[in-house]
Formats: sequence, C-alpha cells, structure tokens
Amino acid sequence: MKPMHIADCVRSNLQDYLCDLGNSEPDGMYDMLINVVEKPLLEVVMQHADHNQSKAAQWLGLNRNTLRKKLQVHKLID
Repeated sequence: MKPMHIADCVRSNLQDYLCDLGNSEPDGMYDMLINVVEKPLLEVVMQHADHNQSKAAQWLGLNRNTLRKKLQVHKLID
C-alpha cells in the first residue's frame, strides 16, 4: 500500500468536509485549516526538538518569539 502524502490527506479531508456540508456554504475555511494543522505541527516539532524553542523555531523557519506566541495561543506552554 502506497503511503499517503500530507497534501493528499488534506485534499481528501477537505473534499469530505465540503461534501458533508451539503447545501451549506463554508465560512472561514482558511483560518479553520491553519488552526487545525498548526497545533499538531507545533506539538510534533517541539517533541522532536526536545522542547527546545530555539531549535524548533529554526526548523520551522520562524522567529523564536513568533513560535513562542503560537505555542501560547495553542496552550502548549504557559
């Protein structure tokens, strides 16, 4: 069985989401998707970086302060 790429998973789930809406129109999909993807991304990267924010920020291509704010927003740090 061929492994599914992240983009394929996202595409498939978005198709399902839109089908599940039926006749309703989506609202705020961009922010919804970013929030759904961002938290697990931060969780996994922080775990693999041994919770070193500087290392995680570098891996993500973010400023450390930006990473810290995102971690706070998602309640991953105090």
